[in-house]
Amino acid sequence: MLRAASARQGFSPPDDASGVFFFDDGQNMSTVPITLRGAEKLKEELHRLKTKDRPEVVNAIAEARAQGDLSENAEYDAAKDRQGFIEARIREIEGKLSSAQVIDPSTLDADGRVVFGATVELEDEDSGETITYQIVGEDEADLKLGLINISSPIARALIGKQAGDTAVVQAPAGARSYEIVDVQYR
Repeated sequence: MLRAASARQGFSPPDDASGVFFFDDGQNMSTVPITLRGAEKLKEELHRLKTKDRPEVVNAIAEARAQGDLSENAEYDAAKDRQGFIEARIREIEGKLSSAQVIDPSTLDADGRVVFGATVELEDEDSGETITYQIVGEDEADLKLGLINISSPIARALIGKQAGDTAVVQAPAGARSYEIVDVQYR
């Protein structure tokens, strides 16, 4: 396995066509890559859930209980359902943050290779159209914003390549070829 992409970030590119990155926090625990921006968004959501949404639903449950018979109280049932959703989401975010390998793309030094967090400018070899994507974690992906999941077919085709290389992406409509125009870490 190649282990030189960025020692200070703790990950290495694949040495085969799988496109799978290996992340190691030094404790041999499974970690999930996330950009600094993505981690901050999760922390903000967690803070809102704990400081705003959770107290609101506790008050709604208390108000519904005060109305008497709980067996036919739709407000109580709705508040309990909402509480379950909030508590599950809090656990989910805490779990994701605890296993997160936070990567600041601006600190990467991967010698011009496409790695997690890199922003890649591509040119479609058929149409000549240029597009720019940043390779991010699952929770951060948003194609409309140019943020693609590390597990997506296009990201897997790009990983390990550099400017001037061609990436062939297997899409449902057939193979598409993209030339990598530029790779940035920002």
